[in-house]
Amino acid sequence: MRLPSIRPTSRRAGVQSLKPEVQGKRSTGASNPPLHQLVHHRLRRRYGLLFLLGLAAPLGLVPADRWLGLVGFGLALGLVTLGLLSSTLHLGHSERAWRALSQWRSPWLSREGVVALATYVLAALFGLGWVIWEDLQGVWAVCALLAAAGAASTVACTGMIYATLKPIRQWCNGWVVPVYLAFAVMTGALWPSAILQLFGLLRPWPQVLAPILLPLGWGLKLGYWFTLRAAGPSSPESATGLGALGRVRLLDPPHTEENYLLREMGFRIARKHAERLRGSALIFGLGVPFFRSGAAIASSGWLAALTILAAALSSSQGVAIERWLFFAEARHSVILYYGQREV
Repeated sequence: MRLPSIRPTSRRAGVQSLKPEVQGKRSTGASNPPLHQLVHHRLRRRYGLLFLLGLAAPLGLVPADRWLGLVGFGLALGLVTLGLLSSTLHLGHSERAWRALSQWRSPWLSREGVVALATYVLAALFGLGWVIWEDLQGVWAVCALLAAAGAASTVACTGMIYATLKPIRQWCNGWVVPVYLAFAVMTGALWPSAILQLFGLLRPWPQVLAPILLPLGWGLKLGYWFTLRAAGPSSPESATGLGALGRVRLLDPPHTEENYLLREMGFRIARKHAERLRGSALIFGLGVPFFRSGAAIASSGWLAALTILAAALSSSQGVAIERWLFFAEARHSVILYYGQREV
């Protein structure tokens, strides 16, 4: 493999830059962010429901009803189970998952796996007391609180996986982890209200919580988008440190074939399309759920349950668009060595 040769044009004014063959491939047919990443991270957000149930149950904010626990907790634990399975399938060699867990001292991916498994055990014990014995006090309350803490820790570890990747400026910033945590709780807050409505056991706290958390979560996301725009992109000049000598141009590509980083981290999306998608994410993720959750407060019975359920589904749709943008706009700095002018 040939290493890239980068020279400032002020010292080699007569040299024309060679456009890498691989760059042409990317410009004509860039692939979308992988579907398994979107599924994996949408399921990770479902820890918010487990977090809220783990806090609400010991405080007496939800009744110790067996069928309510079977539906509500079953939904939370089922989504967590799918998240763990997607994490395992996400690995290149799923049969070596135990090795990933053994490295918990350094990478956040390993820490996420360890915390997620511990949370799963605690959540299963919490569900056992709720569904089998209809008891949310004593040792079961302790399990519920520990499961809630584990759910928050798992989401934080997931965010740290991306926040510590310095070559990707769209991820390596202080907004990523708070947005992960806020979105997890925000999306999880809509489901308890719908479930309690269906069982005729409505409590006021989920109806009040959702209209508060929706603006908070999306406000953090707007701060993330504003920070990316204000910071500006990286360039070959900033990447090589040769900007003082003039415009830096590529003389030779590293190689002529596509590699993993170009497939996964070289996707380009036009700014106008990104803006439209951000608007759609705000409409479906904030506007529609906010007004529907307000309408659910003014109604009752099955109408209120269906209204808040529609709000939860709309919120999930908005978050899915936001997740797609999170991956689509992320570009690795190494792309600068393939002829790109900014990342």
